[in-house]
Amino acid sequence: MRTPIYQIDAFTNRRFSGNPAAVMPMKRFLSDETMQAIAAENNLSETAFLVPEGGDYRLRWFTPGVEVPLCGHATLASAAVVMERLEPGRKKVVFHSASGPLTVSRSGSGYVMDFPARPSQAIATPPGLTRALGVDPLAVRINQFNYLAVLQSAQLVRQLAPDMTAIACMARPGVIVTAPGDDGIYDFVSRYFAPAKGIPEDPVTGAAHCMLAPYWAQELGKAEFRALQASRRGGEMICRMLADRVELEGACVFYLEGEVEI
Repeated sequence: MRTPIYQIDAFTNRRFSGNPAAVMPMKRFLSDETMQAIAAENNLSETAFLVPEGGDYRLRWFTPGVEVPLCGHATLASAAVVMERLEPGRKKVVFHSASGPLTVSRSGSGYVMDFPARPSQAIATPPGLTRALGVDPLAVRINQFNYLAVLQSAQLVRQLAPDMTAIACMARPGVIVTAPGDDGIYDFVSRYFAPAKGIPEDPVTGAAHCMLAPYWAQELGKAEFRALQASRRGGEMICRMLADRVELEGACVFYLEGEVEI
């Protein structure tokens, strides 16, 4: 069996930056075991599998280790594949997913995704988190998906070198670190660590911004932000709060197009 594969750099307008995702359109989903093996073989932070469903698509995401309920950059990449390759000229697509319907529309600079917001609650800093990060956060928040640690400065976020083994043992599968922007361009910066999912550090993470946007909306008293994820590859997006939804806007660059044999 041969099936198409695309590799796309998401949340960037420059090749070799942003977050690379594999996108694999199919007539039907293969077994979970096969899709997990393909994602491990691709060895990217996410592989997206999409199949037609009426006039829409059904979408699933796999890291090299597990299936996840939501992924921003691979959804952005999937929208680019649909609107640039599968159905050129299409202006909007709806992906049905484990997180409900996700609408992606063309914008002047790329694509706008409509995602569910992920609110969080303040908690006392877990001792294990301080040890894992190697710094004492100013504040810590939590939801069912991630910890969110607020640090003193954007420079500290950039310089952070956490203990990945300790991060993987935390009670949530992912840890977001964030601080206000320091250059007059970005409202906030962040990084995301998820070794328990097989992703030591994710280059740019849409789903993390579903938690970041509600937090910074409350802190900054505004609803639209320019955000930088300060990983080695780096990437950026615009976030907009819309009640219980978050719009994430970003660009994509095609890197590879071909076929795989399964």
